[in-house]
Amino acid sequence: MKEYGLTDEQVEREIAKLQESPLVKLAKKDELIRYRRRQYLYKLRGYEKKGKELANSGITMEILESLDKSCGEIE
Repeated sequence: MKEYGLTDEQVEREIAKLQESPLVKLAKKDELIRYRRRQYLYKLRGYEKKGKELANSGITMEILESLDKSCGEIE
């Protein structure tokens, strides 16, 4: 009877070989960049939602800038 599949040793050898492959490194870098861009997109969407909530509450950029300036003053 013919045995199918790989032994644990064969799996580990192929993993080690593929981890050193420049093509695998290229694909991993691409995936990392895409993941980061998507995370940035989600963060920007969250900021937009929060900005809408602030604007609806009457908060303006001028109000926030005046608060920011007053926090920097030392008494």
